[in-house]
Amino acid sequence: MDLTPLDIDLDTWDPWTPTEVAEQLRGVDARWYVLGGWALDLFLGGETRVHDDLEIGVRSGEFPEIRSALADFQLVVVGDGRAWSPTDETLAAHRQTWVREPGGPWRLDVIRERWDGDEWIYRRDARIRLPAALVVAQSSEGIPFLRPELVLLFKANATRPKDVADFDAVLPHLDAGRRSWLRDALTATHPHHQWLDGLA
Repeated sequence: MDLTPLDIDLDTWDPWTPTEVAEQLRGVDARWYVLGGWALDLFLGGETRVHDDLEIGVRSGEFPEIRSALADFQLVVVGDGRAWSPTDETLAAHRQTWVREPGGPWRLDVIRERWDGDEWIYRRDARIRLPAALVVAQSSEGIPFLRPELVLLFKANATRPKDVADFDAVLPHLDAGRRSWLRDALTATHPHHQWLDGLA
């Protein structure tokens, strides 16, 4: 079993847009959805800032369908700042798989997410679980994306300037139910987080 990291550039990105990844995955039955800053822009209905990458989530058990649909591209498993060839061992050890044309810039990060049947489990705290209907929404173009309150919960873990900007842009568009859920989730996971005052 060879777990030697690949000598490969992980810095150069030219990400697809959500529309482009939807075209790449047209006809795939796997239930995927856009994550991160792009998910927030899909919720808001327009691109609010430049995005350095594009992440999608997929149920771990359905990843082989995504892998098959992207068979013409190079896929590598990424974790801890290193990359490996995708094997059963590396896929089990790390949840991210990056995609690019061979030798080109990276286009997509596919993140295998934890689900229990139709229940999504927050990977950083298994106490937080939601049914699928409260996890994924669709844009006006039919592109699936992680609901904004869940995206902001992920972003709260290591808040960068762009995450603060994302929170400020999205907060006025969150209804009372979304704000309440995010406030409760942050209270459970980050009880002293700076965003709690804005959600009060």
